[in-house]
Amino acid sequence: MSVEPGKDWGEPGRVPADVEWADSDRAAAEIIARARRANRPIPAIALTAGDLSRTLGGRGARLRDGEGTHVHVDLGAALIDGRLHWFLAHLVARHSWFRGRIVVAANAAFLGPWNIAPRAHPGDGRLDLLDGNPSLGDRLKARRRLRLGTHVPHPDISVRRVRATQLDFAEPMPIRLDGVRTGTTRSLSIRVEPDAVELWI
Repeated sequence: MSVEPGKDWGEPGRVPADVEWADSDRAAAEIIARARRANRPIPAIALTAGDLSRTLGGRGARLRDGEGTHVHVDLGAALIDGRLHWFLAHLVARHSWFRGRIVVAANAAFLGPWNIAPRAHPGDGRLDLLDGNPSLGDRLKARRRLRLGTHVPHPDISVRRVRATQLDFAEPMPIRLDGVRTGTTRSLSIRVEPDAVELWI
């Protein structure tokens, strides 16, 4: 069941012995992709670090001691050059942070040190979609504000909360999923799968 940001969420408990462990968003996404491509259920995952863990207030040391919080989180899916991929924290479409269009589809609020999507909640059944092409001067100003999440609202950055969307680019756009470059495309389909992943943080 999707939840609203600000609502109590998750249940504390002992981490089961049969979870799969991941120390990054990308490692968790690879566990998910292996299960999906083998047509198996996604296993429960203990996530010790990464942008999604930070968004959820995860504490890796406590988790490794066997205590954690059990949640179900949304999963992002992207069709890139005819192939389906999954992402747990974020999709980023860009050539450069300093020029050209930038698109971020965020399930997690954080991207590295930046609070890039401050209203994103990984259990609300939506992705926060940021889409913009600000001037260089505005990018430099926004960069200084990214750690606190005060770069939005901005007139040159569209922010929407979506279940699914289709994006087209004027030229082939590099796509990064959970920090890893995955391919390039002129046409990108993105959707969210609500409550698709059982997670321990």
